[in-house]
This record gives sequence, C-alpha cells and structure tokens, in this order.
Amino acid sequence: MSQIKVNEEALEVQLPLSLSELIALREIFQPEMVSVQINGEFIEREQFDETVIQAGDEVDFLYFMGGGGR
Repeated sequence: MSQIKVNEEALEVQLPLSLSELIALREIFQPEMVSVQINGEFIEREQFDETVIQAGDEVDFLYFMGGGGR
C-alpha cells in the first residue's frame, strides 16, 4: 500500500492506479464535471486513463461553479 493525499486527506491506495481508477474508487460526484490537479498541475480529461498516480502525490478534485450576475 502507498500513501497519497486526496483533497488534503491522507489515503492508502494500492499502486499502480490510474487517475480514472482513482475517480471510480473515490466515487467522485459528477466525474464528467470535475477538474483534477496532481501536485498542483491540471490534468487534461483525455489523459485521465493514462495518468498514473505515484506514492506521495497530492490529488485535488475541483468543481468550478459559475456565479450569478445582475
């Protein structure tokens, strides 16, 4: 088992693990709407299947919300 951080929470995972697999493992709400950063760098959606999580990585799942106007 290896440790990573997901949205600031320590998590033990079995590697190798792709970003797509991590999204499924964490049951991410609306995965088609989430943006992902690994170690501060945004990952393109087309790269989710081929991006491999490494021990010690910090993964952030982000949802961008539009604000209201006047």
